[in-house]
Amino acid sequence: MVRTGAIVFFIGAVATLVTVAPLFLGTEPFPSLAYAVCMLMGIGFLIAAAGVLRGIAVQRRQARSSAS
Repeated sequence: MVRTGAIVFFIGAVATLVTVAPLFLGTEPFPSLAYAVCMLMGIGFLIAAAGVLRGIAVQRRQARSSAS
């Protein structure tokens, strides 16, 4: 889950760089759909964070069962 989140985050980061580039180059901005793809960066971060939290929960359960 963390790996998937990192991939989605990377796609969103590249989309953000591509979308912001015309502002610095003085060319025509991309359509609104390109800005929506930038939201993948935040979604990827949330997926990765959920994967980390899930991993923590699994390790806690394993530690409790081995302590018993």
